[in-house]
Amino acid sequence: MSQAVIFDMDGTLFQTDLILEPSLEDTFSRLREANLWEGETPLEQYRSIMGVSLPVVWETLLPNHTNIERKRANEWFQKSLIENIRNGMGDLYPYTVNVLKELKDRSFSVFIASNGEEEYLHTIASQFSLKDWVSGIYSIQAINSGDKSELVTKVMNDHKIARGLVVGDRGSDVRAAKANNLLAVGCQFDFSQEGELEEADVVIEDLRTVLELTTCFSSPFTCK
Repeated sequence: MSQAVIFDMDGTLFQTDLILEPSLEDTFSRLREANLWEGETPLEQYRSIMGVSLPVVWETLLPNHTNIERKRANEWFQKSLIENIRNGMGDLYPYTVNVLKELKDRSFSVFIASNGEEEYLHTIASQFSLKDWVSGIYSIQAINSGDKSELVTKVMNDHKIARGLVVGDRGSDVRAAKANNLLAVGCQFDFSQEGELEEADVVIEDLRTVLELTTCFSSPFTCK
């Protein structure tokens, strides 16, 4: 049985904020051209729900649209995100690569478990060479329920993980850790909402703190 650190992607390892606005603006511009939207792009509304599953995103942003229209909007959005990443518009949070490398050197398996789509996640991983340090990338598309807790369970079962940490910026990450008896590490970076990380075991503002937590991991959770 192994020990692992399971990271969220958006707002945890990847600074999604850098590509969010242009990608969302591009999507809603296309919706306007198709006579499917009037008014401004709901950027702040999207920020407030960042990290939820994509079906929920489009149900929230396009409440009066059909599922077919929402699916079309999501396809436009994903395409724009990927193009912007490949064009160099995104970036990782400070120290991401150093932290992942150090975790691997300490014999921790590193995984990504995200509500993002598979192609999007692998585009980020390829653009920033994360696959050198990450043992597996899990999209919410890997399970039917759309539940982050079940996604983390799948990671644990697939790799026989006995203990570890879930590191993420949203309440769903905290709940996923708790549901799987892992240490819940909340990232207070760009997208977490007030009170959302209250149930986390630890709240961090710098990814290097994850290394401090794993240093004392031989005595479980003494770093709270």
